[in-house]
Amino acid sequence: MAASTCRRIPCKITELRLDKALVCGQSFRWKERTPGVWTGVLAGYMWNLWQSDTELFYQVLPSPEHPHGTITADNHINIAIKTEPVQICENTETVRQEEFVKQHTSKGSKMRTFSTKKGRKGVKVIDKQSEQVSTPTLDCQHVDVKVSKPKIEHKYEDMKVHSPTLDCKHECLKLELDQMETSETSAKHEEILRDYFRLDVNLTDLYTAWSLSDPVFKRTAIDFTGIRILRQDPVENLFSFICSSNNHISRISGMVERLCQTYGTKVTEYKGESYFNFPSVESLSGPGVEDRLRSLGFGYRAKYISVTAKYIQANHSEEWLRGLRNKPYTQTKSELVKLCGVGAKVADCVCLMSMDKLEAVPVDTHVWQIAARDYMPKLKQAKSLTDKLYGEIGDHFRELWGDKAGWAHTVLFAADLKKFKNKPDTKEIDVETSPNKSQAKGYKRSKSSVTGGGKRAKQWT
Repeated sequence: MAASTCRRIPCKITELRLDKALVCGQSFRWKERTPGVWTGVLAGYMWNLWQSDTELFYQVLPSPEHPHGTITADNHINIAIKTEPVQICENTETVRQEEFVKQHTSKGSKMRTFSTKKGRKGVKVIDKQSEQVSTPTLDCQHVDVKVSKPKIEHKYEDMKVHSPTLDCKHECLKLELDQMETSETSAKHEEILRDYFRLDVNLTDLYTAWSLSDPVFKRTAIDFTGIRILRQDPVENLFSFICSSNNHISRISGMVERLCQTYGTKVTEYKGESYFNFPSVESLSGPGVEDRLRSLGFGYRAKYISVTAKYIQANHSEEWLRGLRNKPYTQTKSELVKLCGVGAKVADCVCLMSMDKLEAVPVDTHVWQIAARDYMPKLKQAKSLTDKLYGEIGDHFRELWGDKAGWAHTVLFAADLKKFKNKPDTKEIDVETSPNKSQAKGYKRSKSSVTGGGKRAKQWT
């Protein structure tokens, strides 16, 4: 199957930061497989997401049941990424993509291959008649191409990327596929993303309101714009957070992935790796699930998952769970805490991240410490987080931030994660630029705490 067309949604980076919203402890299924490109499974499709300062780009790889606009591991787009310094020419002119294509089809052009001593291969793009080197600056729908007057051979190194849109900062060469999505399919995909990221909500307005009422938030938000509450599927959100009990982010992600591989349906294969949907409640309620999950390293959480799935399957349904979105916050939470392995904290996570209860404020030891440090000094005298204190902390934030208090609290939670503290101020960094090796290594090594202390990773648990 051919690759789906690269699509884009107008979305300023201040309204959404993929590199923060996808990894701040809400979802455990998004991976940065390529620098700046996030890959994950959502609504039965596999997605590649990336962004510029003003737009969100996406490409979709659906399951066999949805064959339109898909790509597989066999359909690589071979691109060339510049690896050597290039002379900057003062005399340049900008032409549109149509003119660029016309130039090279009428005059003729060629792509010279080369090999390095290390065995790497690449291409040089040379205009045969004018002997100009053409270096496109890429974009999804059109390309502005800078054509340098002097003869300079720009060397590029081959790299396989499943995306027709490349990093503009690296001046990459785009090789487009002809496969086009239907307008209906494209509209459906865009609707899924808009719903998932809640793009109908103006985040700048929310940040402004929270900053006016809270100087602590105002100071923090300067470096943490674009953090959105993901609108996740309740089934995935619930069972993922059952896995989060006394756990850290990397281990939770591994558990969720094994859960999908074992009981989920396959979506597609990409770069030799299979991707799966999150399991249904029915599949998790079958015989032998607890024993199987224990063998996969879930520990006591295996029982929680099995018992909860059986309870929902026997007494309710997945639709009942999703239907809790339509109930008031307190009623939804009271239903969730009846489930095995779900306490007040996990229930609030599910309420906030999949039940549309944006006033829900999950409170763990880490959030308790934030509240004591910056908002409620009396909490420093408390020896433990009691139910009474839990309620007081949530009520304080709801009074301070309003009916979307859980969203504002998530911004502060993310800002306090070590993984983000170890990074430079990304406001000054082009998100399309690949991180250097030291940044990449630091990102992989950094961990955050679940309970706010010790070696545990910060996480909604």
